[in-house]
Amino acid sequence: MIPGAMDAARQAALAAGQIMTDGLGKAHQVEHKGLYDLVTEVDKACEQAIVKILSKALPSANILAEESNADEDKDAELVWVVDPLDGTTNFAHAYPAYCCSIALRQRGRTLLGVVYDPTRDEIFEATIDGKASCNSTPIKVSQTKKLSQSILATGFPYDRCDSPLTNLDKFAALTMRTQGVRRSGSAALDLCYVACGRLDGFWEYKLNPWDVSAGVLLVRQAGGVVSATDGSPFGDTGADTCATNGLLHAELIGSLAKALPQGPCYG
Repeated sequence: MIPGAMDAARQAALAAGQIMTDGLGKAHQVEHKGLYDLVTEVDKACEQAIVKILSKALPSANILAEESNADEDKDAELVWVVDPLDGTTNFAHAYPAYCCSIALRQRGRTLLGVVYDPTRDEIFEATIDGKASCNSTPIKVSQTKKLSQSILATGFPYDRCDSPLTNLDKFAALTMRTQGVRRSGSAALDLCYVACGRLDGFWEYKLNPWDVSAGVLLVRQAGGVVSATDGSPFGDTGADTCATNGLLHAELIGSLAKALPQGPCYG
Protein backbone atom coordinates (compact mmCIF):
# COMPACT_ATOMS: atom_id res chain seq x y z
CA MET A 1 0.00 0.00 0.00
CA ILE A 2 1.19 3.50 -0.78
CA PRO A 3 2.22 5.19 2.48
CA GLY A 4 -0.24 7.81 3.65
CA ALA A 5 -2.83 7.08 0.97
CA MET A 6 -5.48 5.59 3.24
CA ASP A 7 -5.04 8.35 5.81
CA ALA A 8 -5.47 10.97 3.07
CA ALA A 9 -8.58 9.27 1.67
CA ARG A 10 -10.10 9.01 5.13
CA GLN A 11 -9.32 12.65 5.92
CA ALA A 12 -10.78 13.80 2.60
CA ALA A 13 -13.97 11.75 3.04
CA LEU A 14 -14.52 13.06 6.55
CA ALA A 15 -13.94 16.64 5.40
CA ALA A 16 -16.55 16.21 2.66
CA GLY A 17 -18.96 14.68 5.14
CA GLN A 18 -18.64 17.72 7.39
CA ILE A 19 -19.41 20.03 4.47
CA MET A 20 -22.54 17.99 3.72
CA THR A 21 -23.65 18.13 7.35
CA ASP A 22 -23.09 21.88 7.52
CA GLY A 23 -25.10 22.39 4.32
CA LEU A 24 -27.99 20.07 5.12
CA GLY A 25 -31.42 21.69 5.13
CA LYS A 26 -30.21 24.99 3.71
CA ALA A 27 -31.35 26.52 0.44
CA HIS A 28 -29.09 25.22 -2.34
CA GLN A 29 -27.96 26.44 -5.72
CA VAL A 30 -29.20 23.53 -7.81
CA GLU A 31 -28.00 23.05 -11.37
CA HIS A 32 -29.29 20.43 -13.79
CA LYS A 33 -26.82 18.32 -15.76
CA GLY A 34 -29.90 16.55 -17.14
CA LEU A 35 -33.60 16.42 -16.41
CA TYR A 36 -33.08 14.42 -13.19
CA ASP A 37 -29.29 14.76 -12.79
CA LEU A 38 -28.60 17.44 -10.18
CA VAL A 39 -25.50 19.16 -8.83
CA THR A 40 -25.39 21.63 -5.95
CA GLU A 41 -22.80 24.06 -4.60
CA VAL A 42 -22.22 21.49 -1.83
CA ASP A 43 -21.10 18.88 -4.40
CA LYS A 44 -18.57 21.39 -5.70
CA ALA A 45 -17.39 22.44 -2.24
CA CYS A 46 -16.92 18.79 -1.25
CA GLU A 47 -14.92 18.11 -4.39
CA GLN A 48 -12.68 21.13 -3.86
CA ALA A 49 -11.92 20.05 -0.29
CA ILE A 50 -11.22 16.47 -1.35
CA VAL A 51 -8.98 17.45 -4.26
CA LYS A 52 -6.95 19.77 -2.02
CA ILE A 53 -6.27 17.02 0.52
CA LEU A 54 -5.57 14.26 -2.01
CA SER A 55 -3.35 16.44 -4.19
CA LYS A 56 -1.21 17.36 -1.21
CA ALA A 57 -0.88 13.73 -0.11
CA LEU A 58 -0.04 12.34 -3.58
CA PRO A 59 0.97 15.18 -5.93
CA SER A 60 1.80 12.77 -8.76
CA ALA A 61 -1.65 11.14 -8.85
CA ASN A 62 -4.33 12.08 -11.37
CA ILE A 63 -7.83 12.81 -10.10
CA LEU A 64 -10.98 11.58 -11.81
CA ALA A 65 -13.84 13.35 -10.05
CA GLU A 66 -17.52 13.56 -10.92
CA GLU A 67 -17.99 17.31 -11.05
CA SER A 68 -14.70 18.47 -12.57
CA ASN A 69 -13.78 15.22 -14.34
CA ALA A 70 -10.29 16.72 -14.33
CA ASP A 71 -8.48 13.66 -15.60
CA GLU A 72 -10.10 11.10 -17.89
CA ASP A 73 -7.30 8.54 -17.70
CA LYS A 74 -8.68 6.03 -15.21
CA ASP A 75 -5.85 3.59 -15.95
CA ALA A 76 -3.00 6.01 -15.27
CA GLU A 77 -0.15 4.98 -12.98
CA LEU A 78 -2.01 6.48 -10.01
CA VAL A 79 -5.50 7.98 -10.11
CA TRP A 80 -7.94 8.97 -7.41
CA VAL A 81 -11.55 8.21 -8.37
CA VAL A 82 -13.85 10.55 -6.46
CA ASP A 83 -17.58 11.00 -6.03
CA PRO A 84 -17.73 13.99 -3.68
CA LEU A 85 -21.46 13.55 -2.98
CA ASP A 86 -23.14 10.37 -4.14
CA GLY A 87 -26.88 10.84 -3.74
CA THR A 88 -27.15 14.53 -4.65
CA THR A 89 -30.89 14.36 -5.27
CA ASN A 90 -31.38 12.85 -1.83
CA PHE A 91 -29.19 15.52 -0.26
CA ALA A 92 -31.02 18.35 -2.05
CA HIS A 93 -34.27 17.04 -0.56
CA ALA A 94 -32.72 16.41 2.89
CA TYR A 95 -33.37 12.69 2.45
CA PRO A 96 -30.72 10.88 4.57
CA ALA A 97 -29.08 8.60 2.00
CA TYR A 98 -25.90 10.14 0.59
CA CYS A 99 -22.18 9.76 1.03
CA CYS A 100 -18.68 10.52 -0.21
CA SER A 101 -16.80 7.84 -2.16
CA ILE A 102 -13.03 7.80 -2.79
CA ALA A 103 -10.88 5.11 -4.40
CA LEU A 104 -7.23 4.97 -5.41
CA ARG A 105 -6.32 3.03 -8.52
CA GLN A 106 -2.90 2.03 -9.83
CA ARG A 107 -2.63 0.96 -13.47
CA GLY A 108 -6.28 -0.08 -13.44
CA ARG A 109 -6.21 -1.90 -10.06
CA THR A 110 -8.15 -0.43 -7.14
CA LEU A 111 -5.79 -0.26 -4.17
CA LEU A 112 -8.14 1.21 -1.59
CA GLY A 113 -11.69 2.43 -1.15
CA VAL A 114 -13.32 4.70 1.40
CA VAL A 115 -17.03 5.55 1.63
CA TYR A 116 -18.27 7.91 4.34
CA ASP A 117 -21.93 8.28 5.30
CA PRO A 118 -22.23 11.41 7.45
CA THR A 119 -25.89 10.77 8.30
CA ARG A 120 -24.93 7.64 10.28
CA ASP A 121 -21.29 8.55 10.91
CA GLU A 122 -20.22 5.31 9.22
CA ILE A 123 -16.94 5.07 7.36
CA PHE A 124 -16.43 1.98 5.20
CA GLU A 125 -12.86 1.12 4.24
CA ALA A 126 -11.04 -1.58 2.30
CA THR A 127 -7.60 -2.20 0.83
CA ILE A 128 -6.63 -4.64 -1.87
CA ASP A 129 -4.43 -6.56 0.57
CA GLY A 130 -6.70 -6.34 3.60
CA LYS A 131 -10.20 -6.78 4.92
CA ALA A 132 -13.24 -4.53 4.59
CA SER A 133 -14.45 -2.67 7.66
CA CYS A 134 -17.06 -0.24 8.95
CA ASN A 135 -15.87 2.13 11.68
CA SER A 136 -12.81 -0.12 12.04
CA THR A 137 -14.93 -3.24 12.68
CA PRO A 138 -14.48 -6.04 10.10
CA ILE A 139 -17.51 -6.66 7.88
CA LYS A 140 -18.64 -9.63 5.81
CA VAL A 141 -21.29 -10.27 3.19
CA SER A 142 -24.49 -12.10 4.13
CA GLN A 143 -25.01 -15.84 4.04
CA THR A 144 -28.36 -15.76 2.22
CA LYS A 145 -28.38 -18.62 -0.28
CA LYS A 146 -31.63 -18.20 -2.18
CA LEU A 147 -32.93 -15.29 -4.20
CA SER A 148 -36.41 -15.82 -2.71
CA GLN A 149 -34.96 -15.12 0.75
CA SER A 150 -32.93 -12.09 -0.30
CA ILE A 151 -33.24 -8.34 -0.15
CA LEU A 152 -31.67 -6.43 -3.03
CA ALA A 153 -31.10 -2.87 -4.18
CA THR A 154 -30.99 -1.17 -7.53
CA GLY A 155 -31.31 2.24 -9.16
CA PHE A 156 -32.57 3.86 -12.34
CA PRO A 157 -30.63 5.83 -14.95
CA TYR A 158 -30.95 9.60 -15.23
CA ASP A 159 -31.99 9.26 -18.88
CA ARG A 160 -34.86 6.88 -18.10
CA CYS A 161 -37.35 9.14 -19.91
CA ASP A 162 -35.32 9.05 -23.11
CA SER A 163 -33.79 5.56 -23.22
CA PRO A 164 -35.47 2.13 -23.46
CA LEU A 165 -33.04 0.81 -20.81
CA THR A 166 -35.01 2.02 -17.79
CA ASN A 167 -34.37 -1.00 -15.51
CA LEU A 168 -38.06 -0.90 -14.56
CA ASP A 169 -38.68 -4.35 -16.04
CA LYS A 170 -35.85 -5.84 -13.96
CA PHE A 171 -37.07 -4.01 -10.88
CA ALA A 172 -40.58 -5.45 -11.32
CA ALA A 173 -39.29 -8.95 -11.98
CA LEU A 174 -36.95 -9.03 -8.99
CA THR A 175 -39.57 -7.51 -6.70
CA MET A 176 -41.71 -10.57 -7.41
CA ARG A 177 -38.84 -13.02 -6.86
CA THR A 178 -37.28 -11.66 -3.64
CA GLN A 179 -38.27 -10.36 -0.23
CA GLY A 180 -37.88 -6.85 -1.59
CA VAL A 181 -35.90 -4.49 -3.80
CA ARG A 182 -34.77 -1.20 -2.32
CA ARG A 183 -33.88 2.01 -4.17
CA SER A 184 -31.72 4.24 -1.97
CA GLY A 185 -30.48 6.67 -4.61
CA SER A 186 -26.81 6.06 -3.75
CA ALA A 187 -24.99 3.24 -5.52
CA ALA A 188 -21.93 3.64 -3.30
CA LEU A 189 -24.01 3.07 -0.17
CA ASP A 190 -25.81 0.13 -1.79
CA LEU A 191 -22.45 -1.54 -2.43
CA CYS A 192 -21.36 -0.87 1.15
CA TYR A 193 -24.57 -2.48 2.37
CA VAL A 194 -23.86 -5.58 0.28
CA ALA A 195 -20.37 -5.65 1.80
CA CYS A 196 -21.67 -5.52 5.38
CA GLY A 197 -24.60 -7.90 4.83
CA ARG A 198 -27.48 -5.44 5.07
CA LEU A 199 -28.25 -6.27 1.46
CA ASP A 200 -27.72 -9.58 -0.30
CA GLY A 201 -27.23 -8.11 -3.76
CA PHE A 202 -27.25 -5.04 -5.99
CA TRP A 203 -27.43 -4.34 -9.69
CA GLU A 204 -27.58 -1.18 -11.76
CA TYR A 205 -26.86 0.16 -15.24
CA LYS A 206 -25.27 3.35 -16.58
CA LEU A 207 -23.17 4.16 -13.54
CA ASN A 208 -19.69 5.69 -13.63
CA PRO A 209 -16.30 4.75 -12.15
CA TRP A 210 -16.71 7.24 -9.29
CA ASP A 211 -20.03 5.62 -8.32
CA VAL A 212 -18.63 2.12 -7.88
CA SER A 213 -14.82 1.95 -7.57
CA ALA A 214 -14.66 2.11 -3.77
CA GLY A 215 -17.80 0.05 -3.22
CA VAL A 216 -16.75 -2.76 -5.54
CA LEU A 217 -13.49 -3.20 -3.62
CA LEU A 218 -15.43 -3.24 -0.36
CA VAL A 219 -17.74 -6.00 -1.61
CA ARG A 220 -14.86 -8.12 -2.84
CA GLN A 221 -12.77 -7.71 0.31
CA ALA A 222 -15.85 -8.59 2.40
CA GLY A 223 -16.15 -11.91 0.54
CA GLY A 224 -18.63 -10.97 -2.16
CA VAL A 225 -18.65 -11.24 -5.94
CA VAL A 226 -18.91 -8.49 -8.55
CA SER A 227 -19.52 -8.94 -12.28
CA ALA A 228 -21.45 -7.44 -15.15
CA THR A 229 -25.18 -8.12 -15.05
CA ASP A 230 -24.81 -10.91 -17.63
CA GLY A 231 -22.17 -12.66 -15.52
CA SER A 232 -19.20 -11.54 -17.60
CA PRO A 233 -16.20 -9.90 -15.88
CA PHE A 234 -16.80 -6.54 -14.28
CA GLY A 235 -15.44 -3.77 -16.47
CA ASP A 236 -14.62 -1.10 -13.84
CA THR A 237 -16.59 1.59 -15.68
CA GLY A 238 -19.68 0.96 -13.57
CA ALA A 239 -21.88 0.98 -16.67
CA ASP A 240 -23.05 -2.58 -15.92
CA THR A 241 -22.71 -3.67 -12.29
CA CYS A 242 -23.94 -6.66 -10.31
CA ALA A 243 -22.66 -7.34 -6.78
CA THR A 244 -23.80 -10.06 -4.38
CA ASN A 245 -22.72 -12.16 -1.43
CA GLY A 246 -21.59 -14.75 -3.99
CA LEU A 247 -23.97 -17.45 -2.83
CA LEU A 248 -26.88 -16.20 -4.94
CA HIS A 249 -24.87 -14.52 -7.69
CA ALA A 250 -25.66 -17.05 -10.39
CA GLU A 251 -29.37 -17.04 -9.53
CA LEU A 252 -29.52 -13.24 -9.67
CA ILE A 253 -27.70 -13.16 -13.00
CA GLY A 254 -30.15 -15.71 -14.36
CA SER A 255 -33.13 -13.76 -13.08
CA LEU A 256 -31.89 -10.51 -14.61
CA ALA A 257 -31.89 -12.28 -17.97
CA LYS A 258 -35.65 -12.89 -17.58
CA ALA A 259 -37.22 -9.48 -17.96
CA LEU A 260 -40.85 -10.40 -17.33
CA PRO A 261 -42.00 -10.50 -13.70
CA GLN A 262 -43.43 -13.67 -12.24
CA GLY A 263 -46.93 -12.74 -11.18
CA PRO A 264 -49.04 -9.63 -11.82
CA CYS A 265 -47.37 -6.35 -12.62
CA TYR A 266 -49.71 -3.37 -12.76
CA GLY A 267 -48.99 0.03 -14.21
